[in-house]
Amino acid sequence: AGGDWKWYVDPLDGTTNFAHGFPVFCVSLGLEHKGELVAGTLYDPTRDELFQAEKGSGATLNGKPIHVSNVARLDEALLATGFPSHKRHKNPNIYFYHQLTLRSHGVRRAGSAALDLAYVASGRVDGFWEFNLNPWDTAAGVLLVREAGGVITRFDGSEWRLDSRETCASNGLLHEQLLGEFDAIFKGRGLEPLPSPVEYAKVRK
Repeated sequence: AGGDWKWYVDPLDGTTNFAHGFPVFCVSLGLEHKGELVAGTLYDPTRDELFQAEKGSGATLNGKPIHVSNVARLDEALLATGFPSHKRHKNPNIYFYHQLTLRSHGVRRAGSAALDLAYVASGRVDGFWEFNLNPWDTAAGVLLVREAGGVITRFDGSEWRLDSRETCASNGLLHEQLLGEFDAIFKGRGLEPLPSPVEYAKVRK
């Protein structure tokens, strides 16, 4: 019977933050039953915040129900993302960061994917995306988002799975707009050039 149940545990999501004393890290526990996420708990010790979700029962923060935001326009949305600890030069997320910074109210990169997902669930941010996350990064946070009324897919809108290498979470209202931006970026359509530091150096005072 034990084979039907699987725990995904990250005792410290945000390790680099923790090592530097930057107060954005958490403990994350997700429970899967027969391939389906059924429970998730995430604890942020620096803020004494306990996020919990059970499939079909909603999501809570310190025992009080939480829900995703109602922001419906990308230009009014606060977004979150993350970058890999290793092989950053092989990851295209700098282009996503640049484009979505220009098209949203702002993008935050706090360094804990699990907390980013919890913040989507609680309406603190309106959307989140990241490449190459692991199941222990996402299991609890994804269930929180779903139970708080949000949406999770891959970048092309296809079904998200625990082994997916692309994670896009939102309040649902913004989801098609985010996917449209991802599609354009992957196709190189409408990309704003990154500003040249060499050109900037010529005019800086």
